[in-house]
Amino acid sequence: MSKSRDFSSNFHENDGYTGEKLVYPAATRNQDPILQVLKRFIVSDFDQNEDENQLFLEIASGSGQHLAHFAPNFPNVIFQPSEVDSNLLGSISYYASACPTKNILQPLLIDIRKSFSNYGFKEESLDYMYSANLIHISPYECTVGLFQNAGDYLKSEALMITYGPYSKDGIITPQSNVDFDTSLRARNPSWGLRDINDLIKLAENNNVSLIDTVEMPANNLTLIWKKD
Repeated sequence: MSKSRDFSSNFHENDGYTGEKLVYPAATRNQDPILQVLKRFIVSDFDQNEDENQLFLEIASGSGQHLAHFAPNFPNVIFQPSEVDSNLLGSISYYASACPTKNILQPLLIDIRKSFSNYGFKEESLDYMYSANLIHISPYECTVGLFQNAGDYLKSEALMITYGPYSKDGIITPQSNVDFDTSLRARNPSWGLRDINDLIKLAENNNVSLIDTVEMPANNLTLIWKKD
């Protein structure tokens, strides 16, 4: 079994971020179903190489709840949260600081539309990328940036995991997702459910392939993408 590691050399208490701890009911509901999917795909036993750790980058961390729930289950994985909304960094920092396994780094302010080189990442340096509820609640340029960065910064055969509602073959089901898509586009015309077929084409243009689709509660899906 993997041993817990002390990431104190990379872990900085608070880092000056301020803000209240946030609790999103939706994140509370979906964090465990997503964790069960991650347990199928994350390989975190490194007894044969005690000095090797995997790097898991979350895009659009929101409140920070997801990584706080995931990280203790994978003590040999380093989790890097990020957000484009600076107002959320305080909450993310709170959850990172409270993590008992100390394997969540302090958050980075990342605009996914920009290359990860702007944030100090080297090409083919990431073992995992993860994003929940980003693709449909952001302009499509963010989805393009997500896949472009995945193609450039994931290691060969590394994974990207995306969670949320999607359309397929131009059809949105069930009616609750149709209504949700309508409400999103009313709030911002650049938002809305994306079609899996379009995402597959975008992924292929960036040397990424869809390898699994997992049905989730509340008519959501977890999509597993693999860098070629």
